[in-house]
Amino acid sequence: MLAIQFFGVFWMVQAHWSISMASVKLITGWMACAVLGIARLNTGTVGDLDTIWPQGRLFHIFTSAMVFSVTFALSLHVVGWLGLSLPVAWGSLLLIGLGLLHLGITSDSFQVVIGLLTVFAGFEVVYASVETSALVTALLAVVNLGLALAGAYILLGAQEKI
Repeated sequence: MLAIQFFGVFWMVQAHWSISMASVKLITGWMACAVLGIARLNTGTVGDLDTIWPQGRLFHIFTSAMVFSVTFALSLHVVGWLGLSLPVAWGSLLLIGLGLLHLGITSDSFQVVIGLLTVFAGFEVVYASVETSALVTALLAVVNLGLALAGAYILLGAQEKI
């Protein structure tokens, strides 16, 4: 699902950047997915999800619906403020909101890294409409890969202590 998310980020970013710069975002995201996927396979805990209370599906659906509605209302104001299109503004704020929600309800280090990557992807979509510098694109790619490598290191380090 994270790889699909990065394809969506590529789709939203390519409206403001050239295809070559937007493809950097896609390839970097997929590389981060590969790093995290290999680290997760090496830990042997692919099926475990350690989430903090509450774990019910109804709670997740309710909080996600709240994030959907709040981000839509907020995106109407961001459109006029930053000059973004409504789908890009809502998509970026939705990624940030759902990433923060994910960070708030999980304690598993793998899920925390995914939440951080989601929040950062939402920020990148907003930032792509403001700045089109190649150097900033490279810096954001390095931060994405660094976050994925740090997450993999934490996952593999926690396994060695056990």
